[in-house]
Amino acid sequence: MVEVKFYDSIDDKLLKFAVIISKTNGKWIFCKHRERDTYEVPGGHRESGEDILSIAKRELMEETGAIDFTIKPILSREKQE
Repeated sequence: MVEVKFYDSIDDKLLKFAVIISKTNGKWIFCKHRERDTYEVPGGHRESGEDILSIAKRELMEETGAIDFTIKPILSREKQE
C-alpha cells in the first residue's frame, strides 16, 4: 500500500518531481501514458537547475502541448491564513 503525506511546507530542493492537477474549459487534463495502457495526470522529474514550478510548467507543455496557461501552486495552510 502507498502512503501519502501532506505537508504545510517543504524545501523545494527535496522535491524530485511535479504532478500537475489541471483543468481547461471545466474538464480535467489526463495524458495517455506511452508505456502503459493508462491515462494519468501530467508530471515528471526534476532536471538539473530546475525549481518545482519550472518542472511543472515544462512537463505540462511537453505532455499536453499547452502554450498559454497559468500555474497556481496549491498554498499551504500557513500561507492561506
